[in-house]
Amino acid sequence: MFGPAIKVNKELWERIRTCAAAAGYSSPEEFVRHILEREVARLEDAQSDEEIARLMQELRQAMA
Repeated sequence: MFGPAIKVNKELWERIRTCAAAAGYSSPEEFVRHILEREVARLEDAQSDEEIARLMQELRQAMA
């Protein structure tokens, strides 16, 4: 499958590979797609721009 791509550094990619394998995903790409789909769905369910901003802030804090 060809299409849009994102770049991540080696350290993050290794962390993704480890998590994907531990969780039983068939590939790191499948794991990343699942995480992105879940987060986008959560944002789409938001009722307002303020709620989207709050959810994005929570996500940023969780990633820090």
